[in-house]
Amino acid sequence: MSEPDSRAGDLAQDTLIINEVQLLLSEKRTSLSTLRTGIAIFAFPLSVLSVLIATSRQYEPKQVLHFLVPLALINAVLIALGGYLIVHAIRRARHYDRLILELKRQHTRLAALLD
Repeated sequence: MSEPDSRAGDLAQDTLIINEVQLLLSEKRTSLSTLRTGIAIFAFPLSVLSVLIATSRQYEPKQVLHFLVPLALINAVLIALGGYLIVHAIRRARHYDRLILELKRQHTRLAALLD
């Protein structure tokens, strides 16, 4: 193989590796966005409960129990959903970090770019 063909092959290989890293970084960015959404969903029921506690002098809980029970169930579901999204996003982000680290170990030029 001649030298220009070798350089063209190296350039194509480098381009492919950089595209792989860009794909992994975009997937990681998506998982971080999911993490942000999970945190927001998790925080919403907590703010609703704080409002209920702050206004608890305004109402008698036994008289509005038919409103509080469904609200508590919805809050529990939102807390569970937020927790799931948070855990799932952290796992995915760590997975993509491991894949990027493996690519950096295999390709020294890539390691020089990303460090």
